Amino acid sequence: MRWLTILCLLVGPVSTTPVVQPNDNRLPAGTRHGDTLRLALVVQMATWRPEADDGPAISVAAFGEVGGPPQVPAPLIRVPVGTIIAATVRNALTDSALIVRGLHAHPADPSDSLVVAPGATGRVVFAAGAPGTYAYAADLGTQDTLVEREQLGGAFVVDSAGARTDDRIFVMNIWGNSIDSLHYANALTINGKSWPYTEPIMLSLGDTARWRWVNATDRNHPMHLHGFFFRVDSRGSPAADTIYAAEQRRWAVTEELRPYTTMAMVWSPERPGNWLFHCHIAFHVVPGEAQLDPTAPDVHGDAHMAGLILGVNVPTPPGWRPPPRGRLRRVTLALAELPRHGGGDSLRTVGVAIADAGAPLPPARSPGPMLVVTKNQPTDVTVINHLAQGTGIHWHGIELESYSDGVVGWSGVPGRLAPAIAPGDSFVAHLTLPRAGTFIYHTHLHDMSQLTAGLYGPIVVLEPGERFDPRTDHVFTVGWDGPADPPRLVVNGDSMAPALVLAGGTRHRLRFINIGAAQAVRITLQRDSVPTRWQPVAKDGIAPPAWLASQRNAVMLLRVGETFDAEFTPVPGEYVLEMRRPSDSFLYYRRVLTVR
Repeated sequence: MRWLTILCLLVGPVSTTPVVQPNDNRLPAGTRHGDTLRLALVVQMATWRPEADDGPAISVAAFGEVGGPPQVPAPLIRVPVGTIIAATVRNALTDSALIVRGLHAHPADPSDSLVVAPGATGRVVFAAGAPGTYAYAADLGTQDTLVEREQLGGAFVVDSAGARTDDRIFVMNIWGNSIDSLHYANALTINGKSWPYTEPIMLSLGDTARWRWVNATDRNHPMHLHGFFFRVDSRGSPAADTIYAAEQRRWAVTEELRPYTTMAMVWSPERPGNWLFHCHIAFHVVPGEAQLDPTAPDVHGDAHMAGLILGVNVPTPPGWRPPPRGRLRRVTLALAELPRHGGGDSLRTVGVAIADAGAPLPPARSPGPMLVVTKNQPTDVTVINHLAQGTGIHWHGIELESYSDGVVGWSGVPGRLAPAIAPGDSFVAHLTLPRAGTFIYHTHLHDMSQLTAGLYGPIVVLEPGERFDPRTDHVFTVGWDGPADPPRLVVNGDSMAPALVLAGGTRHRLRFINIGAAQAVRITLQRDSVPTRWQPVAKDGIAPPAWLASQRNAVMLLRVGETFDAEFTPVPGEYVLEMRRPSDSFLYYRRVLTVR
């Protein structure tokens, strides 16, 4: 409560202003007259409760329609192609100009903006432009660069002639404020609410879900779907939207949305249960980081998640039965506390040991060893917890039953939800993996503590009859060594490794995984300081479309929660594999590949 009191002092009185209405983006704003949409917007101070309706309140500048309630996200602009938009923006603030971006035809110069002085009204008239999903937003002219005020953003959709309009639109907004040198209050929301108060999405088995996503924030968000792949149909920037032809569409389980970019996606729930779609940056989804009270406890159940998370409920239809399982393989995955290793900021080290049931367990390693599974072979993994706290293991990118998905207090169906795996207890995850590729297992509880202590590892799924050959198949798993930010990144548990000797004239497969708490990594494979060539063969464990599968320079930006596989056939000589932070030249990892 002390932090909430400090927060109230920071944001000021909120009781005399109108109340923000969360905008579910179902009802377009404005009125239509022939081929013209008339839109009257106002920005005013308002009281916003991004968590519970009776939870913490903050005073924010918010968009709304004139005569209507203030809304976060901003009112939805949605028109058919060919529409003329005649819009006014009244600035009801007394001490700040508005800089409005995105109220223009598309494609356009993304720097185009409308500046509206305090108490004034700005006017624009423009053709909506090309079909697509776009964002519009406003900045305050007096905004402090040390805080975030990204609640003044909304969706702008231009529909093709005759297009379906039964899709759902989701907008991410952020409000942030420093409390002291250690604590930062965050409101990270989807359609105006933060998990677990985001709108529950109800789908039926076999439904086709068509979603548009708008990142109306200044942060990157790698968005991850549990249990299923989704098809990426378009990607938009502040200037334009690229709508892919059928042969260009690709499938993913994680897709990063950069600031003020958009995505249209399609997916279908093929199994009942509770599922999640969420940002995979830990700071955006855990208590203490992704909520207004930064001192909330991290306990099992819904309270172990917060922020940019959307829950999806798929009820079990009458008479539904899971498909029968064939010959079963049983695996033991044991977790153990290990002595803290030196060289990093880790507060603890978590080890993992894996063996087939009945075989002796090898010594636990941190991060966890590779789990090798055969496609379509039913595999039961018994997770034994010898840690000092509860845990839950998520099988990232895996199509599986909901109860085994590993989100404590959420995965499963009503009346049968996955429990925390208590110290000294165990849990059996039922896996039947329908596709070969590269995937991940990792903790989904006490994320910052356990993930940065090494509770993660690669999963390699092979075709029937195939064996994993470490001479030609190489896995590089990126993680954090400790929770400090900026991090000390490690690859396969280390930041330096001896030269890797490869056979020349042989095709090699390189499997890359990024399961750090945050930050993308830029991967390059060079020879004589020049990128060599490789051929992409999978992203998130699925083959890319032909236009992305051609041989290209060996450079890849790997976002959090993504996997990427490439193949190359080296000639004798020396190659250098490097991983760097994309924003600068800081080197995370360097390894020499000696080819003979």
